[in-house]
Amino acid sequence: MPPQVLFLGSYPPRECGIATFTKDVVDAFDRTFGVRSSVVAIDEPGGELRRYDAQVIARLGEQSRADYTALARFVDASPAELLNIQHEYGLFGGERGEWLIELLQEVRKPVVLTLHTILPEPDPTVLRVTRALCANVAKVVALSETGRALLETVYGIAPEQLCVIHHGVPDVPFQSTDAAKATFGIGERAVISTFGLINRGKGLEYAIEAMRGVVARHPEALYLILGETHPVVRRQEGESYRESLLTTVRDLKLQYNVQLIDRYLDFDELVAYLAATDIYLTPYLNPVQIVSGTLAYAVGCGKAVVSTPYLYARELLANHRGFLCEVRDASSIADAVNLLLGDPALRRATERRAYRFGRQMTWPRVAHAYGDLFRALVPPGELALASSA
Repeated sequence: MPPQVLFLGSYPPRECGIATFTKDVVDAFDRTFGVRSSVVAIDEPGGELRRYDAQVIARLGEQSRADYTALARFVDASPAELLNIQHEYGLFGGERGEWLIELLQEVRKPVVLTLHTILPEPDPTVLRVTRALCANVAKVVALSETGRALLETVYGIAPEQLCVIHHGVPDVPFQSTDAAKATFGIGERAVISTFGLINRGKGLEYAIEAMRGVVARHPEALYLILGETHPVVRRQEGESYRESLLTTVRDLKLQYNVQLIDRYLDFDELVAYLAATDIYLTPYLNPVQIVSGTLAYAVGCGKAVVSTPYLYARELLANHRGFLCEVRDASSIADAVNLLLGDPALRRATERRAYRFGRQMTWPRVAHAYGDLFRALVPPGELALASSA
């Protein structure tokens, strides 16, 4: 059995990618080992009114500096033998989240830091904060080999402190899209999809424009943009980006071929839509994005993927596991989509390669990887021996 773990991260019903990941990794860990882990949820200003499930036993106010020292004392007094932090710079207070360093300097128990953003060209503050975070934890987890290499070569983190545990993906069978399409009533249509919280960095306007070239050759094609506007974006600018996308759809007369489904998808809905997808599309604009849960899920479900060449896509789609297109280039997107739609044998071969690669990323395997790491840091009986000494 692994040691008792306390997980720190944003957590549902907060709507953000880290919250979803934290819940998924906790659920997978608990199912795999038959335990019930506890969570410390991070609250943004105003989030203190949020209600969590019973697994959340404490909360960290992102902008309450006193909470960081108080949480360190809470962790050390708790039954947990180890703390795992799901890290994103914007989740923590201070410049580039530097208040988290104070917490780490106070906690006496082993800490594992899972980094969700690793910048290849960090500014001096990011470099300083990241090095300090890593210096105060037992192990640092990157979600990709690219991320691990950057931590070693750019940030100067010792290789023995680093490990890679992939972003988890659903453990689903490799199957035809027919049954799933029937469930959604979309019959024989060729389905392209993108899912996730919507913001301007997703490049969806270029994907919509690309559908003109796709529809010219495949009039039955349907592009589903699945997800609501990111809550932070909605607070800052309302629904202006979504409305601009809808205007583009109307202007290009693509109402039959492009649908925006404005809903935060739960796990089952997400897997169901992926099961109905023929081509998964990530037209993201950020070339240094080091991880994407949506891309990981698509690969894990055995989808043929077309993506812009951000860092994570280059790694996951290497060796003919998917196709890369140019950034901000509707014609390039359309060409790649049309290639796959026009060649079913190529599409099936791409799907099989993606699915085989994704087997190492299923949530049960990710849970076992975390369990092995935690056991190495807190061997059975070690805490009891330390307490009795």
